[in-house]
Order: sequence, then C-alpha cells, then structure tokens
Amino acid sequence: MAATRQESVGIKRGCIFCKIAAKEQENHLIYEDEKIAVFPDRRPAAKHHYLVIPKDHYGNPKSLYSEDHVELVERLLEVGKSVIADTEADSEDVLYGYHWPPFNSIQHLHLHVISPRTQMGFFARQIFKPNSFWFVTHDWLLDRLKKNPSKSS
Repeated sequence: MAATRQESVGIKRGCIFCKIAAKEQENHLIYEDEKIAVFPDRRPAAKHHYLVIPKDHYGNPKSLYSEDHVELVERLLEVGKSVIADTEADSEDVLYGYHWPPFNSIQHLHLHVISPRTQMGFFARQIFKPNSFWFVTHDWLLDRLKKNPSKSS
C-alpha cells in the first residue's frame, strides 16, 4: 500500500499546526518555504507575536534530544529573525523561545517570536518568562541539544 501524502511529508493527522502548514486550516501565513511556515499567534503577547514551525511534525521541544536537531532549531531562529526584520518591529527587543512541557498546548514544535518584548503585559511576562519551568529561550534549547551526542553517529 502506498504512503499517503501526509505520511510521506511528516504530517501528523489531527495536528492543528500540521494543518496550517499544509494549508488545510485557514490562517494567514506571513512566511513560507518548503520546510518552514510562520503565522501570527492567535493570542498575541505583543504587537508582533509570530509562531515559526517546521512543516514536518516534530513534537514539543522536549522531544528534541540531541545535536541531530541543532540545524532545525537554528533554522527556526533564522526565519524568525528574518520575519522580524521584514516588519516594523524592534529587532533589538525580541524574545525567542519555546513553551516547555507540560506547559505547552500544541504538541508541534514552534518558536515564539515576540516583539516588543518590553511592552508585554503582566500576564504575558509570566507566561513567557525566560528559562522558567514553562518557557525556555532559543539559546537555552540550543545549548541543551549541543550537549547531547548525536543519535545518528
């Protein structure tokens, strides 16, 4: 039996972010290439709040286990920075990070890009508190991945 389109590109049935990336769910993509999609967060913490996702399904950031995933995480940041540069957002006042399980609601890897960081409200500052039990910065995750040896070697 042939693999379905969803199975062949790493899409997980029922995942809302997979549906958005595949354009099966309405959302305003502000950036897209063959591997990455970006769209506004539906509950923005600041004027510019975007989610950068891989089109292939990866679980939450805790499911990334080794240096094998460094390239993916670096690409998410690269795209996030590019999106911020293309807006009128302050590129010096940006928070890049991930909700850490079990404090994430979507089990599909996504980088939060939030600007201006300093203008987030009280509750948003708590929800997106860097390197807390529930939210980690991009640099923290990248450092964690680099410390774990590759599974493919």
